[in-house]
Amino acid sequence: MLLNFFRRKKNEGEKIEDAIPPATSNRSKEEIAERKGELGEYKIDIQLDQLPKGCRYLSDLLIKNPMAKSGYSQIDHVVLTPYGIFVIETKNYQGTIYGGKDRKTWLVNGKFKIMNPFVQNYGHIKALTQLIQAKYHDSIISMVSFTKRCTFKVDIDYRKIASNELIVYDIELSDFIHRKLNVLKIQHKNPLLSQEDSSRILHTLSTANITDVKVREHHKASFKSNTQVQASKNITTCTVCNKPVSEKVKNYCISTNKFNGKIYCYEHQKTL
Repeated sequence: MLLNFFRRKKNEGEKIEDAIPPATSNRSKEEIAERKGELGEYKIDIQLDQLPKGCRYLSDLLIKNPMAKSGYSQIDHVVLTPYGIFVIETKNYQGTIYGGKDRKTWLVNGKFKIMNPFVQNYGHIKALTQLIQAKYHDSIISMVSFTKRCTFKVDIDYRKIASNELIVYDIELSDFIHRKLNVLKIQHKNPLLSQEDSSRILHTLSTANITDVKVREHHKASFKSNTQVQASKNITTCTVCNKPVSEKVKNYCISTNKFNGKIYCYEHQKTL
């Protein structure tokens, strides 16, 4: 129904973004954020529909994961191809993304901290490997997709097609999968997954997928709560007045000898 709604709007000559109403309250802002997420997933689905013949995909999988705090892992997309399995995590941020392989947290616009999405996706992959045979584990490629409203300031290796950890913009997702498959075809003379293999894995994942609405809502609430707790832990405050300070102020205080490693807001810096 959601896809039909988008298609109808498009056919009527209206841009997809025009379906988003103006913000009038906190609640409407949350609804807009959710709608943007839906639009992002819609754009990803368009990209995945452009994949070569023989590729199949599943979206929005919720599977059991004893290692996760909620007990589950929610995987945005799994793409099954003859030469590899792509596990895709999608992000709907806006701004400059700063990150590296050795960092557990990344930054959006140098201020807002997020979990390293590849660490997050690694957890999803570990949950996924509990469901499929070990011989396919080395064929898994981790991909993270951001909207084009972002600019990447990340390790260059994430953009190299030879890597098994790739960061892409949503509009180039299918192109990167095409290019990665071409590399894998050169590396492997024969396909790693037959059509029967793909069908078997597809059936296994579809069977394991949890569709119960209550379970999904519980996982969503648990994930949101954990994210909020992590965000509160990441806030740096002034040693004197406990006022939150920016990352720039924090770094300045740490690099300035007279503060002895303590953090002070701008007002209390002037008193020292």
